Amino acid sequence: MTETLELLILPFQLPFMQTAFVITLMIAIPMALLSCFLVLKGWSLMGDAVSHAVLPGIVIAYIAGIPLAIGAFIAGLACALMTGYVKENSRIKEDTVLGIVFSGMFGLGLVLYVNVESSVHLDHILFGDMLGILPSDLIETGLIALAATAFLVLLRKDLLAHAFDPQHARAIGLSVRLLHYGQLAVLSLVVVGALKAVGIILSVAMLVTPGAIAFLITRRFQSMLVAAVSVAVLASLIGIYLSFFLDSAPAPTIVLVMSSMFVLVFIIGAFRNRRTQATL
Repeated sequence: MTETLELLILPFQLPFMQTAFVITLMIAIPMALLSCFLVLKGWSLMGDAVSHAVLPGIVIAYIAGIPLAIGAFIAGLACALMTGYVKENSRIKEDTVLGIVFSGMFGLGLVLYVNVESSVHLDHILFGDMLGILPSDLIETGLIALAATAFLVLLRKDLLAHAFDPQHARAIGLSVRLLHYGQLAVLSLVVVGALKAVGIILSVAMLVTPGAIAFLITRRFQSMLVAAVSVAVLASLIGIYLSFFLDSAPAPTIVLVMSSMFVLVFIIGAFRNRRTQATL
């Protein structure tokens, strides 16, 4: 019995696992908050686009010898601005523009990467390197998480108005353009913060799934924010914990847990709706 208990609490005692828990929880909070706005605004594909588009920025930053986060942020923001410009100046729909821009930038990043001598393994960029976290990574991710969370919490009412009705937001005196590009900047920032934790590919799951689950189980926006953060934190803890015993990568395990939670919530909701209709 004692040996079993010691084995169960072992992941919480190992330093590298403790670091993995900390960095993932730090970035999970702003990503969960942002996912609510992305889901309500229909910007889920924007999160996918930005997460893919940061790759060329990372490679160029590596070549230039500057922090990878700076290159990733500039590339992600450039993708978002480019998408907005093309959408406003053409008849092409936004989802089409996003598909063209993010696939093009991701392709550029791959071409640059294979032609550069790099000590950074591509898998660590794409899927994260949660178990190889340095103290500097914790500081960087913590500052990003703090800045993004502050923006989303302090401006939550303005961002909600902008998400539902930009025309009304403009009519009541809100700076719609500032909110629009501010949200895009925060989106790029949290993707950068997620690089070490879950990588650029799997970060899209944390930008969409918590908000989608919260949307299904709540009716008020404040409750939706709380539910999304709870889902992201719980899935992160369970995913990292299970990955230790399954000998799997933490980031994909977290995504798998989140996806399972969504399926479970969807099935329960569909069952309840069916029972409600049957009683009417």
